[in-house]
Amino acid sequence: MQAESPTTHPIDHVIAVQHGGRSVPEYLALACLECNSHKGPNVAGFDPETDLLVRLFHLHVDDWEQRFHWDGPILVGLTDIGCTTIRVLAINRSERVLHRELLIEEGVFPPE
Repeated sequence: MQAESPTTHPIDHVIAVQHGGRSVPEYLALACLECNSHKGPNVAGFDPETDLLVRLFHLHVDDWEQRFHWDGPILVGLTDIGCTTIRVLAINRSERVLHRELLIEEGVFPPE
């Protein structure tokens, strides 16, 4: 598998076309290639705490600070939506955490 560039961010449908999403700004976002691959067409996933089906974070609807916070290089979910999104997108994969640790050492992470 080819290494992903940390600067590669394809345009993603927040809600996949097959689920009614459209190619208009309200339904589009820049996404890291690997996270987007994990998300696929999913609009929901199973909460790791309750095992209930929960919708994923929607950047045009949800407030990021109410759903997530950074604990060093680890993204922590504050709600069922946050925890489920982290799980489905595999946001805390070991290589991503390592990358964030290096960015922290450089003083450029977390983003403000």
